Amino acid sequence: MFFPSAQRKDQTREGLKKKWARWRDIIYVQPIEEIRAYYGEKVALYFAWLGWYTIMLLYAAVVGLIVFFYGFVHFDNSQISQEICTANNTLMCPLCDQNCPYWPLSDTCTYAKVTHLFDNEGTVFFAMFMAVWATVFLELWKRARANTVSGWNLYNWDEDEEELALELINDPECTIKKHEHSYWRFMAVLLGAAVVIAVLIGIAQALVIYRVVVTVSFMRSSWEFLREHANTAAVMSGAVLHYLTIVIMTKVNRVIAGYLCNLEKPRTFTERENSFTTKVFTFQFVTHFSSLFYVAFFLGRYFSYKWRLMKDRRCRVHGEDGSEDSAAECWRTNYRLGAVHVFSLFDEFLEMVIQYSFTTIFVAAFPLAPVLAFLNNVLEIRLDAIKMTRLQRRFVPRKANDIGIWLQVLEAVGVLAVITNGLVIAVTSDFIPRLIYLYVYGPCANGNTEGINCLSGYVDSSLSVFYTKDFEDLTQVSRSLYTNVTECRYRDYRSAADYSFSTQFWHIFAARLGFLIVFEHVAVCIKFVAAWFVPDIPQRVENYNLDMKKQHLLEELSMMPEESDEYHKEGSPNSYRDFLMDDRMIERSTEV
Repeated sequence: MFFPSAQRKDQTREGLKKKWARWRDIIYVQPIEEIRAYYGEKVALYFAWLGWYTIMLLYAAVVGLIVFFYGFVHFDNSQISQEICTANNTLMCPLCDQNCPYWPLSDTCTYAKVTHLFDNEGTVFFAMFMAVWATVFLELWKRARANTVSGWNLYNWDEDEEELALELINDPECTIKKHEHSYWRFMAVLLGAAVVIAVLIGIAQALVIYRVVVTVSFMRSSWEFLREHANTAAVMSGAVLHYLTIVIMTKVNRVIAGYLCNLEKPRTFTERENSFTTKVFTFQFVTHFSSLFYVAFFLGRYFSYKWRLMKDRRCRVHGEDGSEDSAAECWRTNYRLGAVHVFSLFDEFLEMVIQYSFTTIFVAAFPLAPVLAFLNNVLEIRLDAIKMTRLQRRFVPRKANDIGIWLQVLEAVGVLAVITNGLVIAVTSDFIPRLIYLYVYGPCANGNTEGINCLSGYVDSSLSVFYTKDFEDLTQVSRSLYTNVTECRYRDYRSAADYSFSTQFWHIFAARLGFLIVFEHVAVCIKFVAAWFVPDIPQRVENYNLDMKKQHLLEELSMMPEESDEYHKEGSPNSYRDFLMDDRMIERSTEV
């Protein structure tokens, strides 16, 4: 691809610094055409996608705030929170079997109120909304992409064809790489990827076990402050370990993905890029999945460049001020900027797609995720602009007419988000137990709803009784505050006689399974309907491409040689071109 050296001032690095890489322009639309003129279509499409993603996040953020404020309005009015906050006489069983005390249920009053902010009646609606939002976002992006690349005359551009053409231009006698497929090589790569994923899952499980063990150890500590804040200390130390794991495994994942990619022996650069992208994203997805706040606020925020590079150093090309030293100094300054490579843009995409995964997958547990993602992206666009124009060398411009394999990754994340949100609502939250109590076991189950809260008594029904005489012999309970305790409560649905599951447990279990099946089927159906309802390509673009095809076909037909006179017969077409363009032949073939 040829990029002219003579560009308009607003299409140079200095022009982009003034028009794009400034905080004062944070609310303005990005100059995509100028970005394309300087960095090429691939970088321009990344920023076009990022801008579109940020705009669509605004709608999800508004709905998420509505759900959050709905819980906030009922912050103090929740019947469940009120019952927990007044349960001073309800003793809960110790959290460990060695020197852990009984504790009143009212100690979790604040936690119960905060939980209601996110786990309320609006959560189910918001999860369904986000399933539709993810589909509409991708479908509208396909339309926006079609509009953009059609204006660049790249809609039907084929990267593999251009790569082959470049090889033939460099060496007309070159040997073309044939398509090959080795099942043994495929199985080796698949096995290697499975081993890496298993190791990453094992590390995550080890961190969970670490938290449990450390919490118990801190609770047994002789230091009173550490005992009182055992859980907080365990969470903080676990977060530090998780951060170190992410930093280390991010580097390891890239090395392993590169090795597996080489083992596959991809035929073209596009195949190599797609293979590398899929593997690294999969490994990073597993590594980061429990790190929502890390991804939202810290990932990609650290630059290994000195502050002095943030200064706006203006360079003039040779001839503008008549000094060769000025141009040479400009070149030296640009050379000292951070190096870029062919996968530099990959890192930016990876960060945003990981964030998109958390925004959609965890939305049922954290409705404010779209809000945080939106605020992050508003800053991310300008940070990336500043980084590219002031801290890094210029990317090698590359053609592109889409975001590549990332679109398939986003679609897969959308399907996974439906499954995960259904599991969060059905299995993790109290939404289903509350419904079962409301319509089967609660005071309103018989239809009488006058002067009574239908969730009255829910907390007591969700706690089972454990008799202290049934403690194991090795169990040592701290009795510093409570003595002569004969029973305590724990969160479950079990019979006090033999500790077997109660009838209420099986009702809840069946309802959870039924809700999960219905929710996911309805959400998937809505996704498919939304995908069908929103065409991928606007009619204007389709008609434009149709006109271009007609024009190209006419040009090709006009260059075809006329057939010899021997071909001409009475009633026959005068030429092969006439034969192709004869409407009667077209109608006749249609009738047949």
